[in-house]
Amino acid sequence: MHEMAQDYAGLAVTEIARTVCELLPWKRANGRLKDQECRQLLEYLCDQGWLRLPAVRNSGPRGPRQIDLTEASAPQARVEGSAGEFAPLTIQLVESREESQLWTELIERHHYLRYRVPVGANLRYLVRSGASGGSVLACLLWSSPAWKMAARDEWIGWNAEQHEGNLQLLVNNSRFLVLPWVRIQGLASKVLAQSARQLPLDWEHHYGYRPLLLETLVDAQRFRGTCYRAANWIRVGQTQGRGRMDREHRTKGLAPKDIYLYPLCHNVQRKLCRDPLLTHRSTSNRQTR
Repeated sequence: MHEMAQDYAGLAVTEIARTVCELLPWKRANGRLKDQECRQLLEYLCDQGWLRLPAVRNSGPRGPRQIDLTEASAPQARVEGSAGEFAPLTIQLVESREESQLWTELIERHHYLRYRVPVGANLRYLVRSGASGGSVLACLLWSSPAWKMAARDEWIGWNAEQHEGNLQLLVNNSRFLVLPWVRIQGLASKVLAQSARQLPLDWEHHYGYRPLLLETLVDAQRFRGTCYRAANWIRVGQTQGRGRMDREHRTKGLAPKDIYLYPLCHNVQRKLCRDPLLTHRSTSNRQTR
C-alpha cells in the first residue's frame, strides 16, 4: 500500500483506494470493490505516518455536507391511529435520486443525529403507508457493523479470527426515524419486524451474501428502546462510551449506549463462531439454491 501510494501519487485518494482494492484484491462477495473502506484505511495509515497521500483536491467547500431543505421534508399535519389502520406498510428501498433526496432531507431535519454520509455497505429505506396514499411514515438506514463492542462480542463468543472474518455478516441499524408528526401506536415495532424480514434478501441482492445478525445502539438518555424490545430484539449490555469504529480506543467521553441484537437465523452464535471460510461458503450456497 505504501508503494502504491507513491507510484500513483498523481491520482486522487479515491482512485488510489480503488487501485489498491483491484490489486489486493479487496472486494465484496458480489465482486464490487471495497473502495470506501480502503480509503478510510489509507487515511488512517497516513495519519499514523505509514504512508503519504496526495493533498485533497479543491472540489468545493470542506466540512460537513450542506443539505438543502425543501418543503418535501417540512412538518406535516399530525397522523394518529393504530398500526393496523395504516396497513399495508411498504418498506421501500431508496434507489432513485428523488427518493434519496427525500430520505436525506428527512434525516437531516428530523433525526437528532442528523445526516452523515454512510461509509461501506449500506441500504436506505422509506416506510410508506398503503392506506394513506403512500405517505412516508418513517426512515431506516442499515449499514456496516461497529468494529468492536465488548458486550456484543461476548454474547457471540467469537475469537479474534472469527470476529475478523465474520464481522461483515452483521448489519447495523444506524438510523431509525419515525417522523415527529406520526403518532401511530405499534408502528415502530411493526416496521422493525417487517424490515428484519426484508433486509436479508435486499442485502444479499446488493452485496452477494445474507447477514446473520442485526445490531443497533440506543441512546439510553433519550430513548428506552421500547420498540426494539417489542420487536424481540435482545439487549445485551452497553457500549463503553467510544465511537462505533474506534479500533484504537482513542475516543472517550461519549455517552454509553444500550446494545440490542436481533438474530436472523437459528444458532446464530454457533454460525458466527465457525471458521470464516465455512461460514461464507454456507451463505454463498444459500444464495445459489
